[in-house]
Amino acid sequence: MNTVVRLEHDFTRIVDAIAGPGIGLFPDFLDADMVAALRHDLATLPPWELTPAGIGREQRQQTNEQVRTDKTRWLDGDTPIQRRYLALMADLQQQLNRQLFMGLKDYECHYALYQNGDFYKKHLDAFRGRSNRRLTTVLYLNEDWQATDGGELLIYPQRSKTVMHRVLPQAGTLVCFLSEDFPHEVLPASRDRLSIAGWFRIDDPVAPASRLQSTPVI
Repeated sequence: MNTVVRLEHDFTRIVDAIAGPGIGLFPDFLDADMVAALRHDLATLPPWELTPAGIGREQRQQTNEQVRTDKTRWLDGDTPIQRRYLALMADLQQQLNRQLFMGLKDYECHYALYQNGDFYKKHLDAFRGRSNRRLTTVLYLNEDWQATDGGELLIYPQRSKTVMHRVLPQAGTLVCFLSEDFPHEVLPASRDRLSIAGWFRIDDPVAPASRLQSTPVI
């Protein structure tokens, strides 16, 4: 029987960031060994399991190469390292609900592979009142990423064309932000760019993300 290994992590900085500006960048969130294991897990997937990413959800989902050109594969916990990562995100979910009363019910995530020249145009992960995605996470798996490799994540404030954060997709870096509040895009890269994109979700898509309350973090 497989046993999920629970990781000891201090989520205080993430909780503070979401309670405050609603966004946080966390270099070295994961240690090099776990990042390498996730990277290996992605690299050993059969090629046909990585499929062109769609926009929209479920029956309405469609591919649109004018918007995004990456390939994805959902994590379903079928390998030990996937289970470890999903367990870590479950721990984060528990802390966010305990401290901020966000009402997060589940978490979904997928590997994302951007090959040479791939991109994802500026978009929001959720529209207010029309989606149950509340919090976005992005974890990067890339070794020795340089600024000259491209592939930056650009994050914007609402209703602004000014870049708020320019994130290099360096191994172990985690980005978290409220899904309804921060438009973002992925610039083309000159080498393969690997990540795990995920979303914490609630049951009621009408409840606004602003329901979260700022409380002392113990």
